[in-house]
Amino acid sequence: MMRTSITLALLALATKAFCAPVISLEATKTYEVSGSLLGPTSLRGYDSSYPFPTENTHPDHIDFAPGQEKDVPEGRPLDLESVDDPQPIRGSRGGTIASNHNEVLEKQHPDSFAPPVTDHGSVQQMEWPLGLSHVKLGKGNAGWSRQQNINVLPVAKEMAGVNMRLEAGGYRELHWHTAGEWALMLNGSARIQAVTPEGQTFIDDVSKGDVWFFPSGIPHSIQGLENGTEFMLIFDDGAFSEDNTFLVSETFALTPKEALARNFQVSTDAFKDIPEGELFIFPGTEAPKDIAEQNVTGPAGVISSKDSYSYHWSQQKPVIAPGGTVKIIDSNTFPIASNFAAALVTIQPGAIREIHWHPESDEWNFFISGKARITVYAAQNNARTFDYQEGDVGYIPKSMTHYIENTGTEDVVVLEVLQAPRFSDISLGQWLALTPAQVVKDTLHLSDDTIRNLSKDKPLVVPGPVPPNTVE
Repeated sequence: MMRTSITLALLALATKAFCAPVISLEATKTYEVSGSLLGPTSLRGYDSSYPFPTENTHPDHIDFAPGQEKDVPEGRPLDLESVDDPQPIRGSRGGTIASNHNEVLEKQHPDSFAPPVTDHGSVQQMEWPLGLSHVKLGKGNAGWSRQQNINVLPVAKEMAGVNMRLEAGGYRELHWHTAGEWALMLNGSARIQAVTPEGQTFIDDVSKGDVWFFPSGIPHSIQGLENGTEFMLIFDDGAFSEDNTFLVSETFALTPKEALARNFQVSTDAFKDIPEGELFIFPGTEAPKDIAEQNVTGPAGVISSKDSYSYHWSQQKPVIAPGGTVKIIDSNTFPIASNFAAALVTIQPGAIREIHWHPESDEWNFFISGKARITVYAAQNNARTFDYQEGDVGYIPKSMTHYIENTGTEDVVVLEVLQAPRFSDISLGQWLALTPAQVVKDTLHLSDDTIRNLSKDKPLVVPGPVPPNTVE
């Protein structure tokens, strides 16, 4: 009995010793909230005693854009920029808005807000403003990047874009991707460098309008030269993310120092100052003006001209079309980018990149300047018109007909990118011109004069405006 009592006493002391101390600190702030979050059940259903709203929900005045209040089949562009309190009305269709609304967005996208009568059915979103993309900021004010992929534009399954800025001396650190990287220089100049699996080296200085391509897995780096640079990267994977890039900084930080020491045949102290993780974009020593000072070569030598990772597209003269200019780059002239083809198109005010489609590839496009609209016909009685401005990305799936119409007062400059070895499209006008006239007449009921006016050549960019006698 005595042993039992002693045991119980010891347990009591132990329990007391290991009990958590009483905490006297606790939250004391209170807020005064009055009323009930839920209403009474008696509010269900009709009751004659409830007040009935009689206020006017219509605006005192409707300000229409030119042509907006008319029922016309042409589907002309609407300019809502100067309209006060725009309304979703086209002729006898639509009605006024009775609540607060985002006029800035509505004015930027008039064909979504008050679509032409030709829009029909359901078409996926095919426009993404990079101004809405999350910006990833580099270190030391060295630059930034922002991207578009299927997370923000689900229709864009085959390609994704990254817009990047590097200040003078700023690096996009040594890295590589699982996707191929095709790039267009938008401004400034940069020095790019890479190494092939055979140990051949590549280095070049590129400037506004030039192009580069690094195949998947090829390690490379980019540095802004004396005035910095901005460029657009296009990857051959719609799910690509800049955050999934393989980085040399992480390679070192996440590999045991003992393994690094064995690999490079040095002591582990050699790696005591390596970065702890991702560098991404960071400031560095400005590159020497003479590129020869950085032209490192090994036993395998330098990469051949045929396999060069850069192409000075800025030096290529464009084709002069009736309503603008066009120049093309594909594997004919830039063979290393064997499955990339692109066109840089300038469209004068009122002109259109002719109605066409691409039989071999989706089209990824980027609007470098100007304002435009595109109507996409997606088969099965579905069509939709989208509005674009500089900084916007567009995407049009394979075989869907479309055009690009300049709706502004300055030239539209747009980059069209395909996943194909050759740049190809089907011109609607050329197809009809090369089809027996009677077949066209029986199918579309076109007049003889209209059929005679068809061209067996591709105009590429058709001048505007529409002749006056064809509109109201």
